[in-house]
Amino acid sequence: MLAAYINQTGPPDVIQFGQLPDPQPQGSQVLVRVKAVAVNPIDTYIRSGAVKAELPKPFIIGCDLAGVVEAVTPQVKRFKKGDRVWCSNQGLMGRQGTFAELAAVDEEWLHPSPPGVSDDACAAGALVGITAHLGLFQRARLQKGEILFVNGGTGGVGSAVVQMAKAVGARVITTAGSDEKVKACRELGADLALNYRSADLDDRIRQFAPQGIDVWWETTREPNFERTVSLLAKRGRMILMAGREAKPVFPVGPFYVKDCSLHGFAMFNASADEQRACADDINRWLGEKKYRPRIDRVLPLAKAAEAHRLQEENTLHKKGTLAGKIVLVP
Repeated sequence: MLAAYINQTGPPDVIQFGQLPDPQPQGSQVLVRVKAVAVNPIDTYIRSGAVKAELPKPFIIGCDLAGVVEAVTPQVKRFKKGDRVWCSNQGLMGRQGTFAELAAVDEEWLHPSPPGVSDDACAAGALVGITAHLGLFQRARLQKGEILFVNGGTGGVGSAVVQMAKAVGARVITTAGSDEKVKACRELGADLALNYRSADLDDRIRQFAPQGIDVWWETTREPNFERTVSLLAKRGRMILMAGREAKPVFPVGPFYVKDCSLHGFAMFNASADEQRACADDINRWLGEKKYRPRIDRVLPLAKAAEAHRLQEENTLHKKGTLAGKIVLVP
């Protein structure tokens, strides 16, 4: 099979594209014919070595896929040949990744693809969708009628947060870096979409939410806690899911006197059962078109190194040239 893989960590140029042996499913693994994969920031951290991990050699990169079941072992109970499926959480914890024509995935990490939803959309919405769901509902306990703020409403996670919050009846404020992206945020359902370069940004947030923000979803790698805490409501909750090396100043007094809470999490720490509960809602919202994963571009799998370079430029260097996910197809 053709695959994008590495033999050592390093810059995007270490990614090779070529033939590897077909995987042989064992135990409760399902052999999936891959139709689409998506790039995530965590993929670039693992490839670069920024996230230290024991990797098989060669290591196939990537966490997400969507495809069709090619074969199952006798132990597999939930899927059969020909089923459409999607998954995330591969390429982690010693598991091989997804950037290949075939992947052997344990059935506990697989989810059925909803009818009428493309493989590109299923792959693009996988890790970011599960991340958004875990943060919004397991951690923040977002409720109907509450006000949520999320930075970067056209990004992979940000756009998922906007749509899922709206799906449960929350009011959503989001920001973006251009007029075009602000317009896209409104199209995703945001009640208030603002250019984060605006001089009166916080004043407009306060006008919309005079009692403060109930749930603040932070997507930036260097959060400004002093600003955020001033904008939180009483018993406001803040979600952190980025910024491994960040050590910002934290205003303890203003935070605790408002009974606020801070929730940090990484989606790959969630169990298969926890992720399956997320996937059930995600599939329903995909089918109802309440969740439409935002895809910036689709590339051939052979351009995996280019895709990693582009993702890194935006995640680490804030180039602003992405507005959604990079999807690759074998």
